[in-house]
Amino acid sequence: MGETREVTVTVPESVANERVDRFLAEMAELNLTRNRIQRLIAKGLITVNGQAVPKRHEVVAGDVIALVIPPPPPREALPEDIPLDVVYEDEHLAVINKPAGMISHPALGHHEGTLVNALVHRYGTLAAGSAEDRPGIVHRLDRDTSGLLMVARNDEVYLKLQKRLQAREIHREYIALVCGHLKEEEGTIEASIGRSLGERTKMAVDGIRAREAVTHYRLKDRFRSYDLLEVRLETGRTHQIRVHLAHVGHPVFGDPLYGGRESWHRGMFAPERPLSKRLLETFHRQALHAFRLGFEHPVTGEEVRVEAPVPEDFATLLATLDREGR
Repeated sequence: MGETREVTVTVPESVANERVDRFLAEMAELNLTRNRIQRLIAKGLITVNGQAVPKRHEVVAGDVIALVIPPPPPREALPEDIPLDVVYEDEHLAVINKPAGMISHPALGHHEGTLVNALVHRYGTLAAGSAEDRPGIVHRLDRDTSGLLMVARNDEVYLKLQKRLQAREIHREYIALVCGHLKEEEGTIEASIGRSLGERTKMAVDGIRAREAVTHYRLKDRFRSYDLLEVRLETGRTHQIRVHLAHVGHPVFGDPLYGGRESWHRGMFAPERPLSKRLLETFHRQALHAFRLGFEHPVTGEEVRVEAPVPEDFATLLATLDREGR
């Protein structure tokens, strides 16, 4: 698949007030389409004079453009006979209960064993989606987040579901075990999310090109050191629940990226550490599960409501806390 390229371009004297995406697309040596350049800009992988910029930014002579260019993803997902937990399906769409550890779609370094590979095997053709490597995927779940995920089986349904997502008409609820105790038993976190400037794999509150993000939560159960929450997404930014809960000081238990493993537990009450250490040794992901999904069917108009109980590893974690962590 090749390696990531890092390229630096200095805008020549002959250029004045030209859009950065157009300028780079015209550089034959880069061999990048304008659409791909725009996606790199959206991910913060192209900067001008050290600053992230929008695709409409105009460059002038002397500007220094830095590009980080990962190899392109595979153009087509191959079918693989992978078992799927199908919660709902008809000729138009499906809802899958994705296990933790399964990647939603092919990406750099992960071209096999994804949900898309399994979907292509089961259904054959799917909606084209927003990119060729993720056919049918209406919304994604992180690799180590389990739970319900919608799949469109044709383009018309995909577009309708996308519009409903954007209109905040699709109801998505999660179960999350978080570190510590929130002050309020019910509340809303409103904080814009964008890509982290310092760490490209992370998202951050007020990050690069931050967009509105709204998360609602309600206390479901309380243990000595942790809260169990029901969380509802109003918007759907990358890593939104994980980022928001970490932002308010209560990262999702087991989350290595946003402080829910060793970093939060270093400061906890000493007598609680042995139990927490044991739990972290046996639970190897963030304690986050998409358990409820509700939407109006885009073709029939019927109300669809589906649920998926927490998987075995999460249930075992909660059972241990119920016995020993109250």
